[in-house]
Amino acid sequence: MVAVTVSANLTGLCRALVTQGLLTQEEGETLQNQARGSGESSLAHLLRTRRFRADQIAAFAAVTFGLPFFNLDALDPSILPKGPVDPKLLAKHRVLPIAQRGNRMFVALSDPSNLQALDDIKFQTSLIVEAVVVEDDKLGRWLDQYGSVTEDSILKTIETEDLNLEFTDEEALDAATTAAAVDIDDAPVVKYLQKMMLDAINSGASDIHFEPYEKTYRIRYRLDGLLYEIAQPPLAIKEKIASRIKIISRLDISEKRVPQDGRMKLVLSRNKAIDFRVSTLPTLYGEKIVMRILDSTSATMGIEKLGYEPDQLKLLTDAIARPYGMVLVTGPTGSGKTVSLYSCLNILNQPGVNISTVEDPVEIQLAGINQVNVNEKAGLDFATAMKAFLRQDPDIIMVGEIRDHETGGIAITAAQTGHMVLSTLHTNDAPATLTRLINMGIPSYNVAASVHIITAQRLGRRLCPNCRQPVDIPPEALLSAGFAESDLDDSWQAYTAKGCDLCKQTGYKGRVGIYQVMPVGEEIHRLILRNASTLEIAQQSEREGVLNLRQAGLLKVKQGLTSLEEVLAVTNE
Repeated sequence: MVAVTVSANLTGLCRALVTQGLLTQEEGETLQNQARGSGESSLAHLLRTRRFRADQIAAFAAVTFGLPFFNLDALDPSILPKGPVDPKLLAKHRVLPIAQRGNRMFVALSDPSNLQALDDIKFQTSLIVEAVVVEDDKLGRWLDQYGSVTEDSILKTIETEDLNLEFTDEEALDAATTAAAVDIDDAPVVKYLQKMMLDAINSGASDIHFEPYEKTYRIRYRLDGLLYEIAQPPLAIKEKIASRIKIISRLDISEKRVPQDGRMKLVLSRNKAIDFRVSTLPTLYGEKIVMRILDSTSATMGIEKLGYEPDQLKLLTDAIARPYGMVLVTGPTGSGKTVSLYSCLNILNQPGVNISTVEDPVEIQLAGINQVNVNEKAGLDFATAMKAFLRQDPDIIMVGEIRDHETGGIAITAAQTGHMVLSTLHTNDAPATLTRLINMGIPSYNVAASVHIITAQRLGRRLCPNCRQPVDIPPEALLSAGFAESDLDDSWQAYTAKGCDLCKQTGYKGRVGIYQVMPVGEEIHRLILRNASTLEIAQQSEREGVLNLRQAGLLKVKQGLTSLEEVLAVTNE
């Protein structure tokens, strides 16, 4: 590497990269300005552009700043110092105390130019602080375990302080709403609601259900796709909880006869915020409220972690790398289609491209992407937004869902005129998606010329790694499920759910994606052009080696990721 003279405007990691010739002066200034504009660190912005990997940056930083490099995979959690530093400070500066010896504390960080972090920790602990460099992605995972803002340490703070609940609308509350807010700003109710929301985030729930009945009031979380009852608060507070939720979600608290949709943001720290989508529904005994937890980090964790097999992942990434065409994702509601699409968009989200999305509603917010919410009342539907996108010099367009002939026709046209289009449909599997488009009235030759690849998906519960136990399944049951004769050997072991404290006795923790990834090749082109049936397309894709959803699920069973019972349930054919 050849050192070069750099501008005084460049600081920290950007300056080091330019000095060593890994970035040009212009690239360094652009990166630094974009990071400041988006409110994130230069390191976070650099990793998001995928110019360098986390391990490459860590190795470079260790050598450049003269600090030791440490692999967090080798860290024993039992030696972590307990409670010397405020978890909020760790989350703010993205640092992790990894050991303490006498008056000396060793802290891991991914950006050694962040001297303020070391100074703040030294000031708070009165210890000598020594830094080691680690990989940023691994650091993030350890912070989630040790002291992230979603840990129990934050839950304890609700006894003494309120969280910052931001409105998604920038308008101030009107006088009537403000008065109502004061009336129901009952401290116990406010803190109880905050605790329910934090508990839901902490447990990995996707939804919170507040359900009033004649004599009871219950709260349920959706965990790994299933609903679990969490609490039965007093029936008397149902109106106060409903009013509090509606106020912070910018809904009309006086309207209880019709459904309403709103949105709110729970700000946990400077670097961590969780969005909630709120829906109210008048029922016989009051308003049922469902809060969907929208954590944008799910879209930035990396597409390779969603559960695609290596060959499936290569097909998908090759397809989205093409300059134009259509990529479709299909599956039922709650199958993870949005996360899959946004994981693709996260790869494509580079400074040199213009990305626009239209959704109903926008569930994941990403910097650098122009996102539009459907507003039917104002006349802004999918088709209208798509027409506007085509006048906005787009490179990549994402349509939340193709619901009708007009939206589908515009999307197909965009895919044929030099744009990459990503979208979803509701069909049972990948082959059925092609016939669904044709049945909408889109000409078969346009479908054949535009669609590059279709991914059908389901989400299955992942076996808890702490308590899963081996199980012997009779050969007849394996064959009946779809295994081949060649699979009936001792080269793999099936597991079943047991239950422990870690997984709250369910036997499952988290979910794993099950995918059917079908490229649209020449033979399938010919079938589309002669309006072949879904069955004929499915048979051709099988001849080309495409796994159907059941086969893909059985592969997860062989890998020990989920149980046969779970695969049979989510791929019921």
